Amino acid sequence: MGASLQEVKRRISSTKKTEQITGAMQMVSTAKLSQIQRHTTSYHVYADKIRSVITHLAQTHLLDGKVVSDSASTPKKNKDQVSGLDMLTKRDVKHTGIVVITSDRGLVGSYNSNVIKQTMELIKNAGHTTDDTVIIALGGTGADFFKKRGYNVAFEYRGINDIPKFRDTQQLVKKIVGMYDDETYDELFVCYNHFVNTLTSEFRAEQMLPISAINIGDDDLTQKSDEEYAPVYEMEPSQDAILEVVLPQYAESLIYGAILDAKTSEHASSSTAMKSATDNAKDIISSLELQFNRARQSAITTEITEITGAQAALD
Repeated sequence: MGASLQEVKRRISSTKKTEQITGAMQMVSTAKLSQIQRHTTSYHVYADKIRSVITHLAQTHLLDGKVVSDSASTPKKNKDQVSGLDMLTKRDVKHTGIVVITSDRGLVGSYNSNVIKQTMELIKNAGHTTDDTVIIALGGTGADFFKKRGYNVAFEYRGINDIPKFRDTQQLVKKIVGMYDDETYDELFVCYNHFVNTLTSEFRAEQMLPISAINIGDDDLTQKSDEEYAPVYEMEPSQDAILEVVLPQYAESLIYGAILDAKTSEHASSSTAMKSATDNAKDIISSLELQFNRARQSAITTEITEITGAQAALD
């Protein structure tokens, strides 16, 4: 009985230490969630502005494939510059690029498994195979998963900051957009968990490239007639020159926004998972303490009975 009491006592001590660790991890994840939500607010200001510019360009028919090229005023593209006009061109789809955003670590509940499962369903439903699918893995979990299953992981990136700033991910985002320009893939989807609230996230698969009215997000854009758009803009420099600069920035902002959204969801999932682990640890401790008290009471009762029996025998 003494050994049993010691074992229960050891389990109580071990579970209390686990509770302290998960509780600390919950507080850290909650703090990171609060920080990234504040950062996201400032990003939305920029995203809304550039979306407004692109929408206005669409309203003047600059995104309907009727752009007139002016070689005298269009900046020449160098090898490090992504062509904005190429982002408007729908090519024959030989390879589909899929950006999969996961975490580098575990302890985030169903965050990673949900993204991977839904992405695999997307690939299956679209009829893609390992030969015509190009995976861009942001996060070690997704990279390892798709590598083991024979997919072409053309690019992987691990170690995204917990609070990603655009300057920190700028080269990463440019690399992804540049792969479209290099025809590594002919269309691009970004798969990630969208943050709804602390307890809820939902899977999203958004087509980022090529850019069209669907990407812009103006649902009514394709439904309105030409006569409804009264403004006519005079462009200086040329229309092509403006699009060459604005469209790559817009595409980069879409991908960066997805990374920011996914990281927000990751912190929320981690906080929720650690809270559940802490609550479970408290329940186990409560159960073990009850078991310990009963075992100790039983041991005391046994000792009293033995003493009473021995005293009766002496009498």
